[in-house]
Parts: sequence; C-alpha cells; structure tokens
Amino acid sequence: MRFIIILLPWLELFTLIQLGVETSALTALGYVLLTLMLGLWLLRRQGEGMFQRLREAQQGAVLGPQLLLDDMAVGLAGLLLMVPGMISDFAALVVLIGPLRRKLQRWFGGAQPQPFRPPDDSPGPTTLEGEYRRLDD
Repeated sequence: MRFIIILLPWLELFTLIQLGVETSALTALGYVLLTLMLGLWLLRRQGEGMFQRLREAQQGAVLGPQLLLDDMAVGLAGLLLMVPGMISDFAALVVLIGPLRRKLQRWFGGAQPQPFRPPDDSPGPTTLEGEYRRLDD
C-alpha cells in the first residue's frame, strides 16, 4: 500500500505528460484547469445541498445515513477532481456514479448504514438539572 501511495503522484504526472504528448501542452493544461473548476463547482454544490438538508433536519426532517454518505462521496469526488491527473479523475468518476459506488461498497464488505432513530420518551420521571438558591435564608 505504501508503494502505491509513493507511486501515485508519478503515475498522475506520467498520464498528464502522455496527454500533452498525444494532443498538446495547452490541451493538458486546459484539462487540468477544467477538472479543477469542475471539482470546485461540485464541492460548492454539495456544501450548499448539505446545509439545506441540515436546515430541514432542524425543522424536523429525518436525515438518513445513506444521504450523508452520498454527500460525503460527492465531496470526495470534488476533491479528487481537483488533484491534477487522470487516475484521480477516474477514481472521482467511480465515486460519483452512485450505483457503482454502492456495488463497490458491498463488494469490499462495508456495512450498510442504519437510519438513526431517536429513543422513545418513556413516561417515567423526568430529571431537571440546574442551579438553585434558597431565598428564605
């Protein structure tokens, strides 16, 4: 695994050089700038959507864990698109495609998230915490 992490930047650089050789240096530069802008746009859109869902949750809507995982996946895809190189862009595409992402999650054996259910309020006694001061002393 360490070897892959060390080798990845060099492979990314190699893919960009090959793109520049096959097309032109300006095309490779344009590709890097385009994926950077696309990654920034995706992160911004995902952030705005997440804040909207959090506002809805404050008003009583239920947030499912799959929805939060999808938000995180879109954020990861945006970050991967911002990394220059074609390997990370391919990984971002895999992360962006929902059915493919879920299939890979099942294949790697990841547990399916369960929705959060708040505990039921029992009719038992209620404990109030706070500070008090006696006024008759």
